[in-house]
Amino acid sequence: MKTPSDYKTFVSHLECAYTGERFEADKIHGLSSAGKPIIVKYDLEALGKNIDKDTIERRTGGFWKYSEFLPVRSSENVVRLGEEMTPIIRLADQDAGGGELLIKDEGRLPTGSFKARGLALAVAMAKELGLKRLAMPTNGNAGAAMAAYASRAGLQTTIFCPDDTPEINISEIALQGGDVYRVNGLINDCGKIVGEGKEPVGWFDVSTLKEPYRIEGKKTMGLELAEQLGWRLPDVIFYPTGGGTGLIGMWKAFDELEAIGWIGSKRPKMVAVQATGCAPIVKAWENGAEHAPLWENAHTVAAGIRVPVAVGDFMILRAVRQSKGFAIAVEDEAIMEAQKHVAQTEGVLLCPEGAATYAAYRQALKDGRVLGSDQVVLYNCATGLKYPMAPVSQSLDRHQPIDYSRL
Repeated sequence: MKTPSDYKTFVSHLECAYTGERFEADKIHGLSSAGKPIIVKYDLEALGKNIDKDTIERRTGGFWKYSEFLPVRSSENVVRLGEEMTPIIRLADQDAGGGELLIKDEGRLPTGSFKARGLALAVAMAKELGLKRLAMPTNGNAGAAMAAYASRAGLQTTIFCPDDTPEINISEIALQGGDVYRVNGLINDCGKIVGEGKEPVGWFDVSTLKEPYRIEGKKTMGLELAEQLGWRLPDVIFYPTGGGTGLIGMWKAFDELEAIGWIGSKRPKMVAVQATGCAPIVKAWENGAEHAPLWENAHTVAAGIRVPVAVGDFMILRAVRQSKGFAIAVEDEAIMEAQKHVAQTEGVLLCPEGAATYAAYRQALKDGRVLGSDQVVLYNCATGLKYPMAPVSQSLDRHQPIDYSRL
């Protein structure tokens, strides 16, 4: 279907990321005929002639400022919840040597996580394409983002979570209008329910990389990072990797920026960070494989990266290898220690997935895969306030004398 166009958008077509099969823009698409993700392609020559860096830098509005790089054609379909450019925080980590250790803190986005980027675009395009009901599996944050943006857009959502999803995530989804269900399984089990329900219920599947537009929202992490660093890229990016949409999206953004001449050919090493209890991408990378089989009995305290199988596995692995990066797994104990260390020494409350990137950085620094002189960016994908924290047992009775020598 065609929609009125009052945004300058430069979409030329869509294509299968695996086979190159072409698809017409402005139509509803899920996976390709090969069962692989479909990605949006742009007329980059025209895009480069119609926008410049100075214009972008003068704009506000968070990730929506990159409208020329996005597929939405009509501004009436854009859903805004107060998006802002997320900050980069420089850590004072002494082991960083002569380099810089930076955290890109995505927890400042609406609904408290980077999922706002992808779901804002998915919802906007669902609205533009005339969809009315959306469904997805989630480990928590994606469901919250979809519920919020879809409710704002007047769309109905049905969301399925593993039954051990943090209570705050489930309550947040429900409070923001999502019809949410607990499932006695993992996120891939929830995804199976969504897939099997498409025909009998009639919802549209917004699972990671099973529609073309969440990746376009996540792509803005790469656009934003490049702008914040003066249109250059860091030496290394550590990214918490479950479905991997953000890593893939950033890699796509860098290619598009180079094509229009805004950056050069230098790329950061892309590092896919997983937990030892769920590390299918790490295993595939170590084995030289293009696909990552289902990881059995997946478990980790970092629920957001507990994704036993990823439909975009080959895209993640290609980006890691092309960048001369690597995939790395860290123990849950190291994740929790990293979260505590950064909170107590840097004043930054990371989510467990973000803490995994810090643990992975320290491990890679020790084994020499990252140099102390490197400029490194860690992605903290959500606010740590959305996750359970250790209870505090210390208390004082104001009616009793206080022994200040013990305080």
